[in-house]
Amino acid sequence: MKILKFGGSSVGTPESILKVKEIVSARPESTIVVVSALSGVTDQLIRASRLSAEGDTAFRDEIALIRARHRAVCEGVVPDEERRSALEAGLDALLDQLERICEGIYLLQVLPPKTANEVMGFGEQLSSRIVEAVLDGAMRYDATDFVKTRRHGVLDIVDQELSYSLIRDAFRDWSASGRTAVVPGFIASDAETGERTTLGRGGSDYTASLIAAALEAEQLEIWTDVDGFMTADPRIIKTSYVIPEMTYEEAMELCNFGAKVIYPPTLYPVCAKGIPILIKNTFNLKAPGTVVKKDVTPGDTSIKGISSIDDISLITLSGTSMVGIVGVDSRIFTALAQAQISAFLVSQSASETGISIGVSRADAPRARQVLSEAFEREITNGAINPVEVRSELAAVAVIGENMKQHAGIAGKLFTTLGRNGISVIALAQGAAESNISFIVERRQLRKSLNVIHDSFFLSEYQELNLFLCGIGTVGGRLLGQIAQERQRLMRERGLKINIVGIARSTCAVFDRGGIDLSCWQQTLREQAIPTDPERLKQEIIGMNIFNSVFVDCTASPEVAALYGDFFDHGISVVAANKIAASSDYANYSRLKDLARKRGVKWLFETNVGAGLPIIGTINDLRNSGDRILKMEAVLSGTLNFIFNTLSADIPFSETVRMAKEQGFSEPDPRIDLSGKDVIRKLVILSREAGYEANQEDVQADLFIPREFFDCSEEEFWAKLPSLDAGFEARRRELEAEGKRWRFVAKMDNGRLSVSLKAVDRMHSFYVLDGSNNIILLTTERYNRHPMLIQGYGAGADVTAAGVFADIMSIANI
Repeated sequence: MKILKFGGSSVGTPESILKVKEIVSARPESTIVVVSALSGVTDQLIRASRLSAEGDTAFRDEIALIRARHRAVCEGVVPDEERRSALEAGLDALLDQLERICEGIYLLQVLPPKTANEVMGFGEQLSSRIVEAVLDGAMRYDATDFVKTRRHGVLDIVDQELSYSLIRDAFRDWSASGRTAVVPGFIASDAETGERTTLGRGGSDYTASLIAAALEAEQLEIWTDVDGFMTADPRIIKTSYVIPEMTYEEAMELCNFGAKVIYPPTLYPVCAKGIPILIKNTFNLKAPGTVVKKDVTPGDTSIKGISSIDDISLITLSGTSMVGIVGVDSRIFTALAQAQISAFLVSQSASETGISIGVSRADAPRARQVLSEAFEREITNGAINPVEVRSELAAVAVIGENMKQHAGIAGKLFTTLGRNGISVIALAQGAAESNISFIVERRQLRKSLNVIHDSFFLSEYQELNLFLCGIGTVGGRLLGQIAQERQRLMRERGLKINIVGIARSTCAVFDRGGIDLSCWQQTLREQAIPTDPERLKQEIIGMNIFNSVFVDCTASPEVAALYGDFFDHGISVVAANKIAASSDYANYSRLKDLARKRGVKWLFETNVGAGLPIIGTINDLRNSGDRILKMEAVLSGTLNFIFNTLSADIPFSETVRMAKEQGFSEPDPRIDLSGKDVIRKLVILSREAGYEANQEDVQADLFIPREFFDCSEEEFWAKLPSLDAGFEARRRELEAEGKRWRFVAKMDNGRLSVSLKAVDRMHSFYVLDGSNNIILLTTERYNRHPMLIQGYGAGADVTAAGVFADIMSIANI
């Protein structure tokens, strides 16, 4: 199955619509066609609604033009008079409805957002009816039935999970019919109210992508009026050419920086499903187009394409007093966001004395105004200079994932520009290393693009050598993930990961050249040597391999005790093991200091929340000058599962047994029920937040009597049902009060506690599915509205992925 999306230019004239028919009719397989409004019609609809709201009767002229244009298209594509009359009657009914809505706007001279959305959505409703009539045997679907959005602030955001389910339901029996489906793009409806919403400019691409992802289509085809993604703007660079294939990331960067081939959100759903996108030209069928997909064949050039934004302005806020001021960046971007001003480039001096922000020229006056108001006090007393605006500028972005594999790309770029007399006014490069962006004078844009287009070539990859200790569920899954991603990382990231050692509790295998991950279990069985922690340490240090990382996926105190020796020998450590990070504070502090002094890394993101970015976020906040004041969290996937499962039909004792049987709890679930694991996690987070904390500092309020922990495990299971009645009685009380149980870990200015709490519907912890974790971070910056991190907090796959992410962080990718 393939999804074909045709843009406004592809359905803008009778001739182009007949081209659409030619393209679709040639397809032997089931096809879903998503269409935009006729080119220019959405702008006409917006204009009509605004004229109505302004009390200008000219809106009627706009609607008349829209009506005349659609009638002309009908006459050109539907020769059968009877069919054409039926089609025109349907279109007239829609246009009459549009006119009534605009008349209402005109009378009230008010244009509410929901009414504006309804007006804007008429274009796709009209065009889809015409395309349905042109395609033999086609049937039309209403996108508002299955593309659902939810309101977030001033934005309507697609509810992907609900939309996917409804899309699958809508098209469940469609394929068997053998008919072409036609879907209007751009339009959606609110999941709660059912009111008409829209997906924003270019939203028809997004509609097609959602359908492709939901139905796991073979391919998404975007038919437009260009041959594909070009290496540069062909109007400026005569030697530019179509890029045959590119990754989702490269396409996203180009689209976000001016290449209007695909609407950027289109990439998210299909990228997550690994569905390729084919960009084709409706008017040049022989052109092969561009394929956007997950994996691409490495090219011969270090950059993939160049994109640019003409006629921009640079807003600069500067002053020596900005150094060390906490929250300046937050205030800047909050002010811009509240004014709905998009900043596409940010450049900040290392001295923190100035920050420059690229905005469109149209937004520059408002940007200056809102920033001047936001920093009025500092500007008045001279701590910050008046906001500066520099115009007549252009921004250029050099895109390509191959740049990650090459040292010196930026140096070569700026040398080339300088040699040609082009001054760089500001620059920015993301950590992903796939985009170098800079600003030049507008008059230098054409020259800049030409000299860059003629310049670049390839480079080599970096190696990282891993010793893995612990091959249970997490360690085993990690090896599988590395094996799966290894070739892609070499190809796309220029990173070669070698597993040079694998160890379990009593034996290990080492290979300086790298262990073959397709048969590592066999290698361990046949070639392993006996080891204990001391022998393991000696073997690893003795190999003296560069760029080496010790990965600890055990829960062993003896293995955790090796970290200091590894640091002393230049070996970084990635640990899923919580022992070291939750050990006595003096030991924790010693290891942190030692790693820092030796220039190596000790990363343990998965100690709390599996793969959730909790520790990294805390470190980022502190490193940027913020202070963690308070943390509240649900950190036990086991306890969350138990209290989510508890019901009138499933007593407490049974939920505990289910948690054990389904692998959520420890083999002895009392470890989870005692809160010990949560205490360790809370201590780790508190330390990373800058507090001196030990496990004995945590006030723990148990929700199960102490006697249940002082008996044998057999006695524990025998006595556990005696708690069912009490839990059920309290559960019914909570249910009546609209509350739920959560085992909450809390740190408030250094005071630590864990306890079972009842939370109501207004609390962030109320809706927390399955074994999910959640944490609220209250900081000096995030004070009135704490930062929330939520997601899967348990499971071998996500934990292994978190360990993998820490490894990638060490690789500086």
